[in-house]
Amino acid sequence: MAGMKGILVCILIVIIDIVAGILGIEAQVAQNKSKHLRVFIFECKEPVHEAYRLGLAAAILLLVAHAITNLLGGCVCVCSTEEFSRSSANKQMAASTLLASWIALVVGFIMLITGAMANAKSKTSCGLPHRHLLSIGGIVCFIHGVFCVAYYVTATAASSEGERKMTRDVGNAPPTTDGGVKPQASQP
Repeated sequence: MAGMKGILVCILIVIIDIVAGILGIEAQVAQNKSKHLRVFIFECKEPVHEAYRLGLAAAILLLVAHAITNLLGGCVCVCSTEEFSRSSANKQMAASTLLASWIALVVGFIMLITGAMANAKSKTSCGLPHRHLLSIGGIVCFIHGVFCVAYYVTATAASSEGERKMTRDVGNAPPTTDGGVKPQASQP
């Protein structure tokens, strides 16, 4: 049953990130249909409300996918490089993919919000062009999905690994005179 839950969570994360990516790309397509006037390095364009709505929806879905991953994947805490090097391969991979998913979230969210906000105004604006921010943000959503699934899988594997180790350690602990289990001293 736990395996089926994991598969469903991974599918949910992938679907949300794919929808966010598609919305980001569609927002770029809608923005490209607007009128542009380019003079040297400056560009004047009319905002597209459709691009604003799609870009904002993509950013929100990206946040939702990330929240689901982190809430259901649990916490993999590695506080130092020494602890990281002593950790199991699953815990190291979980920590690495967690960092990568956060980077993808920040980059994708900033690109989608910047592209969407450029279309939030009601009148034509001129300035430096924000070319392809929405489509690149959409592509980053796909990458985010890969890192989030990798994080969820490795975090749950590291968690079950830790639970098995704790059960094994408690089972091997010498009994005390009062019938309880005497905790063993940890080794450095």
